[in-house]
Amino acid sequence: MVPRNEDQHRRPPHNQRLLSVQSTASKHSIVSHSSSFEADDERSTSSESRIMSPRGSIDSSGPVRRYPGEDVRPTSSKELAGWYMYAFAAETYVICAISSFIPILLESLARENGVLLSDRTTPCGDSTRKKKGSHDEGQCVVTVLGIEINTASFAMYTFSISVLLQALLVVSISCAADHGNYRKRLLLTFAWTGSFCVMAFIIVFKDIYILGGLLTIVSNTAFGASFVLLNSFLPLLVRHHPEVKASTAGTVAASEIQGNGGGSESLEEPSTRPKPQRSGSDTTLLPPADEDAESLRLRRLPTHEELTSIELQLSTQISAKGIGVGYGAALFVQCVSIMMLVAMGSSTWSQRVVLFFIGAWWTVFTIPAALWLRPRPGPPLSHEGGQGARAWISYITYSWKNLFRTIKLAGRLVDICLFLASWFLISDAVATTSSTAILFAKTQLGMKPWALGMINVISTTTGVMGAFSWSFISRHFKLKPHQTILGIIAVFEIIPMYGLLGYLPFVQRWEVIGLQQPWEMYPLAAVYGFVLGGLGSYCRSLYGELIPPGSEAAFYALYAITDKGSSVFGPTIVGAIIDASGEIRPAFWFLAALVGLPAPIIYFINVERGKFEGEKLAEVIEGFKDRGNVGIEERHDAVESQGMLAAYDGDDEDNMERHERR
Repeated sequence: MVPRNEDQHRRPPHNQRLLSVQSTASKHSIVSHSSSFEADDERSTSSESRIMSPRGSIDSSGPVRRYPGEDVRPTSSKELAGWYMYAFAAETYVICAISSFIPILLESLARENGVLLSDRTTPCGDSTRKKKGSHDEGQCVVTVLGIEINTASFAMYTFSISVLLQALLVVSISCAADHGNYRKRLLLTFAWTGSFCVMAFIIVFKDIYILGGLLTIVSNTAFGASFVLLNSFLPLLVRHHPEVKASTAGTVAASEIQGNGGGSESLEEPSTRPKPQRSGSDTTLLPPADEDAESLRLRRLPTHEELTSIELQLSTQISAKGIGVGYGAALFVQCVSIMMLVAMGSSTWSQRVVLFFIGAWWTVFTIPAALWLRPRPGPPLSHEGGQGARAWISYITYSWKNLFRTIKLAGRLVDICLFLASWFLISDAVATTSSTAILFAKTQLGMKPWALGMINVISTTTGVMGAFSWSFISRHFKLKPHQTILGIIAVFEIIPMYGLLGYLPFVQRWEVIGLQQPWEMYPLAAVYGFVLGGLGSYCRSLYGELIPPGSEAAFYALYAITDKGSSVFGPTIVGAIIDASGEIRPAFWFLAALVGLPAPIIYFINVERGKFEGEKLAEVIEGFKDRGNVGIEERHDAVESQGMLAAYDGDDEDNMERHERR
C-alpha cells in the first residue's frame, strides 16, 4: 500500500502544474489590457497553442473591465442593426448628393450669376456659345469674394475647402470620441447637422448661391466626421461580439467531445496526461463523480493567429454588410431622385427638391441608429480637464497633441505605415478615376446628363453586389484580407487599361473598344462599382485590426486624413496632363500607374504582426496597464512596453539601440 500511496501523492503535482499554467493564463487575462481577440497570454506564440484549461475556469470571473465605465456587454443584434442603419441613412448623401446633384446644382447656380469669358458682359444662362477653334469662348466665369473663377470650378473649390475643414474637425474631435461618453453623442450631432444642411438647399436660389457653397461645406464636413465616428465603432462591435468572446474563452478539446471511445488522441502530451483515478483515491483535484460532466472537458486556448483570423472574418463580414446596406439605400434614393427630375423637369428647383428628399432620408433613418447603437464609452483622460468649455478646450488640445503622437507611434508600427501608404494611393485612385471618367464621358463622348446619371445608377447597383460578392470570393478561395484587396486592385486595373486600348491603331480603325463609343462607359461603370463595393469594406476592416485598442477614433482620424488628403493630388495631376496635352485620354497612363502602385505595398502587410504590435502599445497609449497590481511577469511586460515607448517618443538614440537589442 505504501508504494501506491506514494504514487498517489506523486500524481497531483502533474495536475497542479497543468492548473498552474491555466492560473498563469487566467492571471494574464485579468490584468491584460490587450484586445480580446488576442490569446490570454499576449506573449504566447503559436507553439503554445496546446495549453488546456478546465471548462469554466476562464469565464468564472465574468467580463473584465480594462477601465472604469467600459461597456463589456456582448454585441447584440440590435446594436449591429443600429450600426447598419446609419450607413443606410448617410450613404445616400455621399452617393446621391455630393457625387451627383450638389455639383450640378452649384455649377448651375454659379452659371446663372456668371458671364462669358470672351467678353465678360454677356450672361451665361444656358448658352453654350463656343466658336470652333476658340479655347476661351463658351467658358463661363463668376466672381466669388472678389476672385474670378470658372463656374465649373466653383463646386471643386467648395469641396476642397470642405475636405480641409473636415480633416481639421476629425482631428479635433478624436480625443472626445476615444475618451468618455461622447462617441455616440458626437455621431448624432454631426449626422443631424449635416442632414439639416442638405434639406436647407430648398431655400437656396440664384441671388444667394454662396449659401449653397456654405451648406455644402458644412454638410460634407459633418458627414465625414460622422463616418469617422461610425468607423470607430467597428472594432468595438467586433471585440465584444459573442463569437469572438466564445473563441477567446477557448475551445473544447476534440478528444473530450468524442468521448473515451472516440479513439482520437488527446491534445495533452502522454507525460502530462493524468492517470485514471482508483477507488479510494484521496485526491481532490478531480470533481465529484456526480458533478456535471461538462466540467471535465478541457479547452484549448486559441493562438494569436487563430483569434486574429476569427476577428478579421467577422470584421470584414460586418463591414461588407454595412457597405451593401448603404449602397442599397443609395440605389433606391438615386432611382427615386431620377424619377423626380423627369417628372419635374431638370431645373434648379427640381434639383433642390431632390436634395431636400436626400436630407430628409438622412435625418429620419438616423433615428433607429440613435435608439439602437450603444454609446460604448472609452477610457477617461488621465487628467481632469474641467467642465463645459474648459473641458472641450482640453479635449481639442489633447487631440492635436495625440495626433502628432499617433503619427509618431504609427511611424513605428510597420504595418500601419504600409497600410496608410497604400490607402493614400488607393483612395486617390478611386476619386481620380471617377472624376476623370465622368469628365471623359461628358467632353469626349458627348454623353447627356441623364446618361451620366445612369452611370451612377449602374455603379451603385454593382457596388451592392460587390460588397457581398467579394466576401464570398474570399471564403471560396480561402484568401486572407490583404490577398482579397490585391485581387480587387487587379480588377480595378481593367478600367485605365481599357481606356489605353484607344491608342492602338487597329482598335482605332474599329471605332469601338477603348472608350470610343458612349455605351462602353456602362460596363466600365459596372466594374468600378463592383470594385468599390469590396475595396471600402476590406480596407476598413483590415485597418481596424491594426489599430491599438482604445485609440480607434484617433487612428481612424488618421485614416480619414490620409483618404481626404490624397484627393488633392490625383485631380491636380490629371488637370496638368489635360492642360499639357489638350485631351483627357493621356491621363489614363497616370491612372494605370496610380491604381497599380498600392499592390506591392499591400503584399508586405502582415496582419498578425501588426495586430500584436498595436496591442502591446495600447497599454501605454491609453494607460490601460495597472502597474500597481501586476506580478513579476507582468512587471517585466510593463518594462518591455515602456522600453518600446521610450524608443518611440524619446530623442535619445542610445535608448533606441538598447530597446532594439532587447
